[in-house]
Amino acid sequence: MNKMNLEEYKGVYVYAQQVDNEISGIALELLGKANELAKDLSTDVTAVLIGSGVGNLVDTLAEYGADKVIVVDDPELKDYRTEPYTHALASVINEYKPEIMLVGATAIGRDLGPRVSARVATGLTADCTVLEIGDFPLAPVPGKEDEQKHNQLLMTRPAFGGNTIATIACPDNRPQMATVRPGVMQKIEPKAGAKAEVIDYNPGFTPNNKYVEILSVMKSVAETVNIADAKILVSGGRGVGSKENFKLLEDLADAIGGTVSCSRAVVENGWLPVDRQVGQTGQTVRPNVYFAIGISGAIQHAAGMEESDIIIAINKDEDAPIFDIADYGIVGDLNKIVPQLTEMLKAEIKK
Repeated sequence: MNKMNLEEYKGVYVYAQQVDNEISGIALELLGKANELAKDLSTDVTAVLIGSGVGNLVDTLAEYGADKVIVVDDPELKDYRTEPYTHALASVINEYKPEIMLVGATAIGRDLGPRVSARVATGLTADCTVLEIGDFPLAPVPGKEDEQKHNQLLMTRPAFGGNTIATIACPDNRPQMATVRPGVMQKIEPKAGAKAEVIDYNPGFTPNNKYVEILSVMKSVAETVNIADAKILVSGGRGVGSKENFKLLEDLADAIGGTVSCSRAVVENGWLPVDRQVGQTGQTVRPNVYFAIGISGAIQHAAGMEESDIIIAINKDEDAPIFDIADYGIVGDLNKIVPQLTEMLKAEIKK
C-alpha cells in the first residue's frame, strides 16, 4: 500500500447517527467534542448524515456545532444495514479526506466504525473517555526529538479490564478514528438559527450479496428507561441483597423524582434489566445526584458514574473504594438507612 499523504487530510468529522429520522443524542455530544478539537487544529467541523429523506435534520446539526454537513441520501439507506452504510461512510472518507473521524459507540457505531476503518486502511480506538490534541510520543525519546509528531489525536481509554488507562495515537494513517460512548462528551449550547454548508454526495449503491434484506423491524414495547438522561439516579449493587430489596431504592427514587439504576452484578443476578446498568460495560451517566447503595465501587463501575455532580455512597464496608470518589458517605446497613432517608426526604418535600 502506498504511504498516505497525511497533509491531504483536514477537518474533524462526526458520524451523525440518525434512526427513524431522528438524530441520536450521541451525534450532538460528539459535535461538542469535535468543536474543541477543531479549535486546537484551526480547522472546521463536518457532520456526515447518512439515511433516506434526512435533509430535514441538517439544521439541528448546524445548531449543535457543525460547520458543514455531508448528506448521503439514498433509498438503500432507509434502515441501518452494515454494507450500504459502510460503503457510504468509507466513500465520504476517501472523497473528502478528514483528519479525524468520530463515531458513537452505539449498537450501530460499534458495527460501522471498525468496518469503515478497515476499508479505509486506518486504525480505530474504541470506547474513548478522553480525546485531545497533543504530541506523540507524549515525551520525546532522547536522541529522537525530531521524530516526535505534533497535533496528533490522543485517544485515551481504559485498558486491561479498566485497571489502567492507555493513551493511543494513530500517527501514520488518516483519518484518526475513535468511538465514544453516549454520555461521555457534552453537547454545546445550541445556537438557534445557525446554518451549515450542505454538501450532497452519493457514491451510488448497487445491492450485492453483502446487502442483507430487512424483513421486518420489531420494536420492543418493554418499558425501557434512559438512565443517561436522569438528573437523579438511585443506584444499587450486589449489597442490596435481592431483587425484592430493590423496592427500598424504588421508594427513595419515587420520593425525590429519581430513577433506579444498578451495577453489573445486579444485572448478572437477574434483578434488573441491562438498560439500567451503569459502568464500563453499561452506560456512562452524569446526573446531578448519584446514590451508590451497596455498591463497592470497582473501577469499571466508577468509570461510568464518576462525572456525576454529587455522589452519595451508602455501604456497610467502610473500606469500599466507592468512598474514595463519593462526596458524602454513610457507613452502615442500607436496610435501615435507606428507609429512614426516604422518610426524612418525604417530610422535607412536604414542607
